[in-house]
Amino acid sequence: MNSASRATATVVVLAASGALLGAVAPTASAATGCAAPVYTRQFFANTTFSGTPKKADCDSAVAEQWGTGAPATGLPKDNFGVRWTVTRDFGSGGPFALTAAAQDGIRVYLDGTRKVDLWKNVSATQKKTVNVSVPSGRHTLRVDFVNWTGSANVSLAYTPRTSPDVDKVKPLVPAGAAVTYDSATGKAKVGWSGNKEMDLAGYRVYRRLKGFPYEAKPLATTTATTYTDATLPVTGDTYYYEVRAYDKAGNESAGTADKPLTTADRTAPGSPAALTVTDPSEKDGLRIGWSYTTGATSYRVYRAATANGTYTRLGGTGDLSYRDSTAVVGTTYYYRVTAVDAAGNESARSAALAAQRRDDTPPPLVTGLKVTPTDYGFELTWDKNPAPDLHRYSVYAGRVLSDGEERVCSASQDAWLMPDETSYRYTSIPDGEERCFFVDAVDTNWNSRYQLTREANVVVATELGTPPAEGGTEPGSAG
Repeated sequence: MNSASRATATVVVLAASGALLGAVAPTASAATGCAAPVYTRQFFANTTFSGTPKKADCDSAVAEQWGTGAPATGLPKDNFGVRWTVTRDFGSGGPFALTAAAQDGIRVYLDGTRKVDLWKNVSATQKKTVNVSVPSGRHTLRVDFVNWTGSANVSLAYTPRTSPDVDKVKPLVPAGAAVTYDSATGKAKVGWSGNKEMDLAGYRVYRRLKGFPYEAKPLATTTATTYTDATLPVTGDTYYYEVRAYDKAGNESAGTADKPLTTADRTAPGSPAALTVTDPSEKDGLRIGWSYTTGATSYRVYRAATANGTYTRLGGTGDLSYRDSTAVVGTTYYYRVTAVDAAGNESARSAALAAQRRDDTPPPLVTGLKVTPTDYGFELTWDKNPAPDLHRYSVYAGRVLSDGEERVCSASQDAWLMPDETSYRYTSIPDGEERCFFVDAVDTNWNSRYQLTREANVVVATELGTPPAEGGTEPGSAG
């Protein structure tokens, strides 16, 4: 074989990504549209790479076995040159191995700096592996191959070194992270741009609740550049996401900036508890109450005729009690209450509460009171009170007090009588004094017109002033 003449090396720029390193050719006529990691390949009819290339195309890898034939139409089978170049993004870069093999000569350049130099005419394939450190970002790899005489073959591989004790370079933070939320399904979709590291193993997605840190364990691990989170609680809370890249050596990048979203609130509060009748005789109705329910902004009250019957909504309130103004006195009702939050979610109904509106209407005023002075006091009679639930009569007796021009009956209870009695004998020692009387009707719920309003039909009478004869018998009171 003839000794090889040296070719002049041209400055190249190394790219960064995940394929073979290539170089930008210094000559015109380069193939266009060879997108990284595909190489631009140029064929020369000389070993100095001079002049216009005879052919230019795209090549996915530097791996050829031409043997003793010509590598392309129009080229000689000896004394030809082939140049491959590629510029790509290597992401965070890191340690790489350049593995070259050729018969005859091969030179490999990284950003114009020669890293492999096996430049001689040989009769057998020569090989070499060189470890290099590729900086982050875009770089250019160029491969120059020449065949002087005999068989021709060439190959180059550039591969990341992924041993944890060698690779200490973290991947770059994933770019373009964004999150969208579908309130109808309650799912969140996280997306980001793919990293360029050739040793990239995948991505880890983390989620945290507002006010809390990210957990050590990721929410999900994926090799894709999107992730749909179908596990979000629909509670109206705010959550944050971040994405981290990790490589085959176990290095993990920093996280992306927090990407927040607020979930739809479809979680109802708990059911109200501790239902009770707070005032069975409230004016114009029956009032029930319950304890506060966390998260509730209002409550809804339902009523049925039986415990397991059909419950009809009565109304709503922001308070912890409700007055049922439609309850009929003496009728038992069953109540259930629900809690409603700010998003309109309604809880399950509470346990049923049986309640009955107590009568809060007192009997009418007692009418027809007549007071007749007797030798032993007074005889009282009155009209029967029409109240159907009359329980008793309270008889009040007292003296008339004067306050200027106003006269007031200062009386106290003197007797309780059964509802079928309409007369009473009031006994006292006659002394000619003025007395006042009134009778109050009380029903079975202890409603009293006098106790409620302090009103009564008062009758004033004067004693006869004739004490009983000596040794006589004073009659007792009777109804």
